[in-house]
Amino acid sequence: FGHASAAMAWDLRLAAGESRDIHLAIPLHPGAETNTDFNAQLAAVERGWREKLDRVEIRLPAAFDQWSRTLRSNVAYILINRDGPGIQPGSRSYERSWIRDGALTSTALLRLGHAEAAREFLVWFAGHQFDDGKVPCCVDARGADPVPEHDSHGELLHLIAEYVRYTGDRATATSLWSNVQGAVSYIDKIRNQRRTAEYRTPEKLPYFGLLPESISHEGYSDRPVHSYWDDFWGLRGLHDAVELARLLGKDDEARRWTAIRDEFRIDLHASLRRTIALHKIDYIPGSVERGDFDATSTSIGVAPGGELARLPEKELRQTFERYWQEVLARRDGTKAWDAYTPYELRNARTMLRLGWPERARELIALQMEDRRPAAWNHWAEVVARKPREGRFLGDMPHTWVGSEFIHSFLDLFAYTREEDQALILGAGVPAEWLESGDGISVRSLRTPWGTLDYSMRPEEDGVRVRIGGGVQIPPGGVMIRSPGGDVTVRELPAETVLRR
Repeated sequence: FGHASAAMAWDLRLAAGESRDIHLAIPLHPGAETNTDFNAQLAAVERGWREKLDRVEIRLPAAFDQWSRTLRSNVAYILINRDGPGIQPGSRSYERSWIRDGALTSTALLRLGHAEAAREFLVWFAGHQFDDGKVPCCVDARGADPVPEHDSHGELLHLIAEYVRYTGDRATATSLWSNVQGAVSYIDKIRNQRRTAEYRTPEKLPYFGLLPESISHEGYSDRPVHSYWDDFWGLRGLHDAVELARLLGKDDEARRWTAIRDEFRIDLHASLRRTIALHKIDYIPGSVERGDFDATSTSIGVAPGGELARLPEKELRQTFERYWQEVLARRDGTKAWDAYTPYELRNARTMLRLGWPERARELIALQMEDRRPAAWNHWAEVVARKPREGRFLGDMPHTWVGSEFIHSFLDLFAYTREEDQALILGAGVPAEWLESGDGISVRSLRTPWGTLDYSMRPEEDGVRVRIGGGVQIPPGGVMIRSPGGDVTVRELPAETVLRR
């Protein structure tokens, strides 16, 4: 294949207990320097990685330290998998950049202090947007693929807004304003394809106002369908575009886009109710045509989608109750299964918001058991029931899966409640983490409201909570949730004791 290859051998005479180190210096690109002081070079590399991985620190009891180590490992894998500015879920099977992977991975990086990597990806990917405003699903060395996938437009808008929320960088938002306009225009154009008289007939009414069929969800690659995954992303993107317009003083567009967003939201939720009735189901469907059960897809509508308060409550809870029972059946061996995708990690975010913190933690704990090899702190895209079975696993590490772990893990300690923009602290922290030792502490976690430092430590019959002053009070305040009770704080820094 024209690739370089070599064989090297050393004859070493070693007495018992002796060792020798062989250092290879291989310049892999023009201009590369080879430093003959190996130990100095190794120390410099170690310092560089510590700086990258220690920007946020979460201290847990020793029994759960592996969770924090897995967080740091997956930040490293995300950065290693980058190809220039391109964030990739892998470097072997997935040697290309998708906006859906990249958007969720970039927002994970934003929470961990890697805003520049997120910005580089954002600006680079936005440069491949088509002239009509369509955002490609993926980009590689050949350029952008014009595949019929309709989640991408909302994902780009969401990433732009999240970047601005976490950094306050209005200059970048201004430079990408034409991209925002184009994506909103394209969403509006394609949603109106399903608002004609044809889609007001009884047989077509469930499709009314939705985005067209697509294959953005891999489960629909055999036949494009009207996927609610796309619609949740489209709505999220429109909501974020409105916020960007207001931030930049684009009042006319903010008013016009608000009307588009609100109309689309009404159409989406009406379609969900019609599809539930059409298929006679008691859960949130993944698509209109199939009425399929897909909790991991539905999760996007909750986080980051922000539609928790508007989704049909009974069906939403039944969706994740059924999912949880399936997880337990898989764990207990009472249900036959072959393989699953650990994208399911994102369901912990929804369970936390539904008020099920025990289930959220247990789901993460169960997924932690499927890191293979465990000491590498990563997941493949596919987890097989038989660890040694030969089958397609995707890339290892798969860093979109890794980013889902990052989001779910961080949400245990802090997340923004969409309904009132409150910053929720400690919602996923269990009593056992607070009953002995130093409890837990969070240092330098980035939020849309600033840099968060807080600790929760045991104290006699309660929990002492200290919150630093690096966070601005959000509109809904800062709510501390713990086994000792809930308290809303409206001035920082703050210190309080929650009684058990």
